[in-house]
Amino acid sequence: MNNNQSIYIKKEVMARLINAYLSDDFPENTRVIPYDMRPTGAEVPYRCCIYKERAILKTRLIANLGFPLEDDDERVNLTTYAKEAEARTQVSEKHLTVLRQACKGCTSNKIFVTDICQGCVARPCINACKFGAITVGDGRAKIDSEKCKKCQMCISACPYHAIVKLSVPCEDVCPVGAIKKDETGLASIDFSKCISCGKCISACPFGAVHEKSEIIDILKAMKNGKKVVAMIAPAIAGQFRGNLYQLKTAIKKAGFYDVFEVAKGADKTARNEAREFVERMGDVDATWDAIHPIADSEEVSGDKFMTTSCCAGYMQLVNKHLPEIKPYVSDTHTPLYYTSEYVKSIMPDSVTVFIGPCVAKRVEGSENPNIDFVMSFEELGAMFMAKKIEVSECEETKYNEESSKQARNFGVTGGVAEAVKKALPYENSVKSHVISGINKESIRQLKKYATQGYCEDGCNLIEVMCCEGGCIAGNSTINNVKVANKQIKELISDSKDIEKI
Repeated sequence: MNNNQSIYIKKEVMARLINAYLSDDFPENTRVIPYDMRPTGAEVPYRCCIYKERAILKTRLIANLGFPLEDDDERVNLTTYAKEAEARTQVSEKHLTVLRQACKGCTSNKIFVTDICQGCVARPCINACKFGAITVGDGRAKIDSEKCKKCQMCISACPYHAIVKLSVPCEDVCPVGAIKKDETGLASIDFSKCISCGKCISACPFGAVHEKSEIIDILKAMKNGKKVVAMIAPAIAGQFRGNLYQLKTAIKKAGFYDVFEVAKGADKTARNEAREFVERMGDVDATWDAIHPIADSEEVSGDKFMTTSCCAGYMQLVNKHLPEIKPYVSDTHTPLYYTSEYVKSIMPDSVTVFIGPCVAKRVEGSENPNIDFVMSFEELGAMFMAKKIEVSECEETKYNEESSKQARNFGVTGGVAEAVKKALPYENSVKSHVISGINKESIRQLKKYATQGYCEDGCNLIEVMCCEGGCIAGNSTINNVKVANKQIKELISDSKDIEKI
């Protein structure tokens, strides 16, 4: 979760935009938002001047209207953007954009010596550096940037903690090197590498990396009398004050025709992955296999392990950067896939909207014809704010079909693996391993497993979640991970167990 001040600014901007759309003059009321938020004579809280503040608020609105800032012409005003957003019939495929006015152009990653350096006699920094990059002169250490390999051994060796690493937050957190400075020194995203993990959004302290929203398209569908159906990710149960049943009421008050738990699709995903696990692993449990033999027509792969497939960010990693692991990835579809398929089967004329925790799900939504739009938990919170809806004050509304406790726990680290194990009749034969958060180290780990064809610790089921902590830690979540986890645990305490295959 992005817990800096920018998240509150983003929420206010989105709420004001929603109110502008609901007003009698959407284009004009959108145009004046930066002036209403930063009126003449008001305090300038973040930037050098009020004009800079307004310019950045304008770019946030352009992104919220669904347009990329890379194509922005400063001469085009918000009135024009608002009209174009309302008139369009198709949303953009690229889901991230950089607010260039907000980007600070941070100094490049480097190791440097601070004024705390004492120029000590022991010279531990020199002894630690294997590349001869450090010398001492004029009473303090100096680092030759040409020789420095950024190994950080000098940082560990310094007894005064006088040597530090200066990082570019967005670049440092990206596991695949997809965000770098362009020729102007500002951040730029290489979408051929980007896996839409959203880590750069959360890491940037200036809020310069932004999701492009589809909120206007959703509001327009509601305005036109369409049956706009919300499909809510399991992680949503930990995001708002109030329980999951109050949340259904609140979402319907916000203008949605009906609400479906994607956790119901998670039940299907877990059971299908359990079946696939049996097919891939073969005779994992002789007793169970004698009672429920695999059909003669089915081929047993004899694989040593299988990874889960429900995380959209992980699947982009596999497709773009880690083809070695693909043979070991489950072929089972995601909970969102099964949920949207079901909703369209019973309501073919509906407009389906997935409400989720991360930007990666926007990519999955754009690739699935059963998913019309995607919005984030942040955007839903802004919609509640704009329409003055308090979830905790709403009455409870039951769902047509209750999901299992394991499915409702899908958004928490370890929840997917636990659901698959619980769906199998022989839970004890499954040894799971959880990769909580995709980073450079976990990528190396997965590559090693794929290359050697097995896991050293004997695990045969690997759960991979892009965000550390699971979906409850996605870039678009709005609640503390520990609090979210606690709320989900309270919800599932009264839920039923998943049916076994």
